[in-house]
Amino acid sequence: MTAPAAPPARDRTDGAGRAGATDDARAAVHEVARVRRAGRARYLLVCVVLAVATVAVLCASLAYGDMAVPLSDVVAALTRRADPATWFIVGELRMPRALMAILVGVAFGLSGAVFQSVLRNPLASPDVIGISSGASVAAVLASSLFAVSGVLLSAFALAGAVLTGLLIYALAWRRGVTGARLVLVGIGIGAGLSSVVSYLMTRSEVTEAQSALLWLTGSLNGRSWDLLRPLAWSLVVVLPLLFLAARQMPVLQLGDDTAAGLGGRTQRGRPALLACAVALAGVATAAAGPVGFVAFVSAPVARRLAPGRGASLVASGLTGALLVLVADFAAQHVLDLVDLPAGSAGQLPVGIVTSVIGAPYLMWLLIRTNRAGRGG
Repeated sequence: MTAPAAPPARDRTDGAGRAGATDDARAAVHEVARVRRAGRARYLLVCVVLAVATVAVLCASLAYGDMAVPLSDVVAALTRRADPATWFIVGELRMPRALMAILVGVAFGLSGAVFQSVLRNPLASPDVIGISSGASVAAVLASSLFAVSGVLLSAFALAGAVLTGLLIYALAWRRGVTGARLVLVGIGIGAGLSSVVSYLMTRSEVTEAQSALLWLTGSLNGRSWDLLRPLAWSLVVVLPLLFLAARQMPVLQLGDDTAAGLGGRTQRGRPALLACAVALAGVATAAAGPVGFVAFVSAPVARRLAPGRGASLVASGLTGALLVLVADFAAQHVLDLVDLPAGSAGQLPVGIVTSVIGAPYLMWLLIRTNRAGRGG
């Protein structure tokens, strides 16, 4: 009985090559899976840390003030077991303002993340491309011509933001909308609307101009449950729509040509996302005024904390909430460290503090962009 013939040397070499290629592919798959798990773990950790920090600052905002409240009494007030006096201080005076700061920050943070990711431009935020200016014009017009205030004033501001967004999108349309064109059109529209606000301020009475100026700066002073509820219900409606439309965002971030080549519906997905971003900016501006630079700063900070996670919507919203809450806490108490004459105001509008934070970042971004050869 003869032994079986050995396979040719070439066949053995080809089999070894295929086995080696299979091992390399398997190792590459395992490495990609490991990197993805590490990225998800870091992103989850960043979101948890931001949420815990927000809760900590919220407790400090509820406890600290002209009348300090022990943390145990704050917890009792949150569970409705506090005495009437403590509940009035914590639940009626401080809690609506703190919750308003959180919701406004979430709305601005998400809006800025969507604008910057979809338009692929770090300057694309509602306060830069004119959305906030449209809300401001509508609010100042309503205040000076019709003497409206409260929830009705917020409704006018929201309508102004939505109409401005539609105008910008219509003017930027040329067989489609590109990010650079929309940003340029928005900056021009925003500059024109800012001049309208300035003209209206010069024609207003002194008391009306003072009230409008406070709102235009961005302020959470005197916020109550009545003003908080419309914002909360608006977010309940808009946020599910945003996260539903965000399924198109990873493809849109690749650019129009690549997205179209991959089958992405750029001219359908982009308007839906931008509509949600405009609505978020509108309701936040209607609630607290055009609080500057929150939408502009939140998304880049979130992306640096959790790189490689795309738009980082959840982290951007939490970053915005923490930023506005910390800024409002500082606005309430920073002047306590300064000796003020009798009768001086003891609080700053929150928009001043956020502008102090955001303006240097804008300058740094412009300098960095120019050095990289992208600044023109």
